[in-house]
This record gives sequence, C-alpha cells and structure tokens, in this order.
Amino acid sequence: MSPSREVFDAIGTSWSIETATALPTPLLVTIHQRIEQFDRTYSRFRPDSLVSAFAATGGSCEFPPDAIALLHLYRELYELTGGRVSPLVGSALEHLGYDAGYSLRRRPGSATVPRWTDVLTVEGTTVSARKPVLLDFGAAGKGYLIDLLALILREHDVGDYLVDGSGDLARRGQDVFRVGLEHPADPTKVIGVANVTSGALCGSAGNRRAWGDGLHHIVDPRTGEPATEILATWVVAESALIADGLATALFFAEPRDLAARFSFSYVRMPATGGVEYSTNFDGELFT
Repeated sequence: MSPSREVFDAIGTSWSIETATALPTPLLVTIHQRIEQFDRTYSRFRPDSLVSAFAATGGSCEFPPDAIALLHLYRELYELTGGRVSPLVGSALEHLGYDAGYSLRRRPGSATVPRWTDVLTVEGTTVSARKPVLLDFGAAGKGYLIDLLALILREHDVGDYLVDGSGDLARRGQDVFRVGLEHPADPTKVIGVANVTSGALCGSAGNRRAWGDGLHHIVDPRTGEPATEILATWVVAESALIADGLATALFFAEPRDLAARFSFSYVRMPATGGVEYSTNFDGELFT
C-alpha cells in the first residue's frame, strides 16, 4: 500500500503501521506512549497495571475515559450472548494456564466464572466489584487499541494508513486491500480472501493462542472451558473494536442475533465442518 512501514512488538504480539510517507519521530513517540498507557491500564499480565491492582483489592476503581466504549461494548455483548462474552474470564484463563507467568499448565479442578450481575457494577468509568475479580479484555482489547492508534494518525492528518496488530487491522484507503483468512488448522493456507478499503477486519481462532490438549484462550464462561463449537471467525466492521468483539461473540451467538444491534459482515468455521458467511461479505472463499 505504501512506501513507509513501521514494524514493532507491543502487548505480546507483532505490529505494523503502513503510511504513504514516513511518520515523524515525535508521532512515533506518541504512538508508543499510547500503547504503554493502554497496556498499563488493561493488561492482566503486568503487576503494575490497573487491572492487576483491581484484582488484588476489589472495591471501586476509576478507569480512564477511553474505558467507556470498551466497557459498553462488553456489556452489550454479554447481554446478546447470554453471558458468554464476559470480562470476568480472567480467573478461568489463569486456571487453564494462560496466566501472567505463561505457565501454560492447567491447575487441578475446574474454574468458575462469576456472573456480571453477581459481582460487577459499571457506572461510566467507575467499575465496582463485590469481591476481587481478575478482568480480561482480550475479546476486544486489541481491536480497541488498533482504533486508538488509527485515531492518532487521523488527528495528525495522516492520509491513508494500515494499522495491523498481528492480523487484526484498521485501514483507510481508496484501493481494495486483500486479506487472506488463515486456515485454523494450517497457518500456511487460507480459506479465502476478504476485500477491505476503509474499515476494520478482525479474526479469532483457538489456534492463535493454544497450549496443551484442547486448551486455548476463548473461554465459555458457562463451563470455564475453551469453546469447542466454532473453530474460527472473521468480521469486517466500521471499527476494530466492534470487529474484534464480534469475532469473539460469533463463537457463542448466532449472527442474526448480533446483526440486530451491529452492522458487519462475517465468515465463520463451525467445528462440524463447512463455512458460514454473510451475504454482504466482500471477498472470496475457497472452501
């Protein structure tokens, strides 16, 4: 797309930002400062984060203003999926071995995910818990950070851009950008191609963060176990926050139920075989 490409690692994964001209150093500093600020607030993997402090103390915690959109989306998805997209899965993920130390060793017994209404109250940016809880924003957090970086680019009058957070992306441009949809069973293959001009594309699959037999990061709060009914999802939407959140929600909800609230297109691979896709999906499927 462009002659300038910045590549870096952040929040545990690889990133790139493509623009028509090289980004000035002060703008790059601003971008990295914004990533650090986001990580210091929402990461459950660092002991100095706001999320980690909240897990240790419970009570009430004041999140930054940018939390409003993220918390609002989680509440909507929680209701639309019958509680199966929840920020309260942090303790279950730790139980399964996806913890701050990346032990990748499942603990004995089973994990229980509390219900939102039993433990959590959200009023604006104030989050209160009746007992200490470990929040996890992995279902939509990276997509939201992609949007925040794209916003910085627009505020600095950057024209066309591509912000890519290891396959989840936001783009502004005129030409069609073709994105391969990685096969969840073989990362060397794609099951199709999505066409993106301006908007966002996010995907979710159990193989992206998998360890052990059947263990991955997409947890069903009803059971405390990894989801098994869906292998992979891809969503194209106006924002990466929405696309990322819906890509997770499609593991637990029917597309028609989500379409009553959100505008998006999707591709989904059920574990039973085949491929499902929306009639408004712009791209090609090879299987």
